Amino acid sequence: MSKLIYMDNAATTFVDKRVFDAMTPYLTDRCFNPSSIYDGAQDVHADLDNARDTIAKTIGATSKEIFFTSCGTESDNWAIKGIAHANAEKGKHLITSKIEHHAVLHSMDALKKEGYDITFLDVDENGLVDIKKLEEAIRPDTILVSIMFANNEIGTIEPIKEIGEICHKHNVYFHVDAVQAYAHIPINVKDLNIDLLSVSGHKFNAMKGTGFLYIKKGTKIINYMDGGAQEFKKRAGTENVAGIIGMAKATEIAHNEMNKRIEEETKIRDYIIDRILKEIPYSKLNGDRVKRLPNNINIGFEFVEGESLLLSLNDIGVCASSGSACTSGSLDPSHVLLAIGLPHEKAHGSLRLTISHETSMDDAKYVCDNLPPIVERLRSMSPLYEDFIKNKK
Repeated sequence: MSKLIYMDNAATTFVDKRVFDAMTPYLTDRCFNPSSIYDGAQDVHADLDNARDTIAKTIGATSKEIFFTSCGTESDNWAIKGIAHANAEKGKHLITSKIEHHAVLHSMDALKKEGYDITFLDVDENGLVDIKKLEEAIRPDTILVSIMFANNEIGTIEPIKEIGEICHKHNVYFHVDAVQAYAHIPINVKDLNIDLLSVSGHKFNAMKGTGFLYIKKGTKIINYMDGGAQEFKKRAGTENVAGIIGMAKATEIAHNEMNKRIEEETKIRDYIIDRILKEIPYSKLNGDRVKRLPNNINIGFEFVEGESLLLSLNDIGVCASSGSACTSGSLDPSHVLLAIGLPHEKAHGSLRLTISHETSMDDAKYVCDNLPPIVERLRSMSPLYEDFIKNKK
C-alpha cells in the first residue's frame, strides 16, 4: 500500500525518532543494571533519577511521587487495588463511572468479588459525570473515587478539578486514569486535587511497555510487587531503563511542543468534524463538542456497520478504529457508546479518528473526500437504510 494515513493514535503512537535516539545507548553501551554498584551502573541510576525528575515536573509533583510501571493498565490496577487493600479497615466502597477503560472497570469487578461495594456512575449524553450525583454517592465507608481525565473513545474531558475538590472535602482518595490526556493537555496534580494518576508511555510517542503512577506523598497504598528495593521499595523488578529514558524524552518533547500541538490538532479536528457532519447525512458527533481532547473525532453513522467502515478505510490506506468491538472478537458494541445512550444499532456504526501533531490538513482532506462515498456505498447495501428511505418518501 503506497499511501498510509494513521488516525488511530488513541490506540498507540509511533516512537519519535528523537526518543529512539535517546533510548539506544541504554540498549547497547549503557545497558547496566541501575542497582549495581560500579560506576557505569551508578551513572545509569543517576539518569533514571533525572528521568523521574523530568516527568514529575510535568505534573507539578516531586520525583519521589513518581513510580515507573509497565503501562497504564498496571498503573490503574495498582492504584485501585492498592488503595482498596490498604484502606479496607476504613471501608470497602469505591466509586467510578460506566465509561472507564476496562483496566479500571475490571479492577473494580475483581474487588467486587472480594466483597467490596462498587458504585458505577451514569454519565450524560456527552459522557460527562454529574458531580452532584458523584458527591451524593459518597458514603462514610467510601475510600476511593476513580474517574478518567478524558475518555479514550469519545474524547470527553471530565470535570477533574471539581471532582478532586469533592473527594478531598470528604477525605476520599481520588485516582485519575490520564492515559489519553497526559502529554496532550496540561495537567497539574496539585491544582486538580489528584492523589493518584495513571499514565502510559506509548500514547505520546514513547515505546510500549512503559508507564508510571503518580502517588501523592502520604497516600496509604500497598506495594504492587514484592522483591527488590526498586521504585522506593514499592514496585520490585529491574527497571526498563531504555524505556524509561525514552518516556522522559517523549514527555519533554510533548510538553515543550504542547501549545503548538493543541492549536494545530484542534484546527484539523474541527475541520474533519465540520465536514463530516455537513456532508454525510444521518451522522452525529459522539462526545462533548467543546470539552474534548484536541485530537479526538468520534462520529456515529446510522445504517453503517463499524467493522465494514474500517475495512473500507483500510483499503484506501487510512488506519482508524470503531465504536464496535467486532474486530476484537466481540459482537457487543462499545460500553462507552451504550453508556451515553446510543442504542445498539447506532453504537455499532461509530468511527473514531484520533490524529496527532504529524497529521496534516492534506490527510484530513483526503479522509473527508473519501468518507462520504464509502458511507453511501455501505448504506446502499443495507436493507434497513432502504426501508428508511422508502418510509421517508
